[in-house]
Amino acid sequence: MSAATTRSRTPDRLCAEAVDIARAAADEAAAPGVVGEHVETVVEGDRVVTHLFECKDFGYRGWRWAVTVARASRAKYVTLDEVVLLPGPDALLAPEWVPWSERLRPGDLGPGDLLPTESDDLRLEPGFSGEDAPAPNSPVSEEMAELVEAEDADLTDGPVAELPIVPTRGSISSVAEELGLGRARVLSRYGLHVAADRWEEGFGAKTPMAQAAPATCVSCGFLCPIGGSLGQAFGVCANEFSPADGRVVSLSYGCGGHSEAAVMPKPPRRAEPVIDETVVDLLPLRPDADAGSVDAVAAGADDLGHS
Repeated sequence: MSAATTRSRTPDRLCAEAVDIARAAADEAAAPGVVGEHVETVVEGDRVVTHLFECKDFGYRGWRWAVTVARASRAKYVTLDEVVLLPGPDALLAPEWVPWSERLRPGDLGPGDLLPTESDDLRLEPGFSGEDAPAPNSPVSEEMAELVEAEDADLTDGPVAELPIVPTRGSISSVAEELGLGRARVLSRYGLHVAADRWEEGFGAKTPMAQAAPATCVSCGFLCPIGGSLGQAFGVCANEFSPADGRVVSLSYGCGGHSEAAVMPKPPRRAEPVIDETVVDLLPLRPDADAGSVDAVAAGADDLGHS
């Protein structure tokens, strides 16, 4: 250990004894009766010491007044550096600051709230574009076909179509098992209706969240379709910020976390009326005498009747 390090850890005698100077500075900066007992002396460096005092303010329990004093080289007097209020080991501190873009948590979205989705959200990808060529990630694209052939080449000696034995996956029994036909019992029509009514009541079009939503789930990218006849009216929500995350929702349900909420068109404003029907126009029953193009008949002249 160097001599400079040893010297810096040893408190300066004059600075360590300047407790009264530090207390007077703390009393001047704080309100009367807030500065408590002397707690600790901390060595900051050569001839630099910080005195810590207890804070009696009820709003700052566990905090301490820190008064730093110093002494110049070969000087006989101690000078004041700064007075601050610092948290102690048991001080109550505010939680760590979280950016506004990350403060939303699952379950915070309520009726009428709108959560726009970024255009580069990693949870979404382009869907049907209307073009003839399929997307690169489409199951029928050439890229995906090449990947499938490559995987088949690793498992078999040649293409699947040229195998002498039909794979087990393509057998009737395996297909029936995938379709759910291998179970002993399946849902009846009554069971389907009861489930549909229950799901519609929880996450349907008549809920307050759906009434205030900008669009329905049928056009949302976070909707996961389900199979069977119930898939014609329901799906599964996959938006973690939606109150229906992981729930079966009606296609007519909706919330502010719609995937296209950022690009929802605004409703058009009504045009100003061409005719203002709120103002009354006064029209005379008889025109004025001097309102026409023919001069008025002089007063007292004889009425000769029709010519």
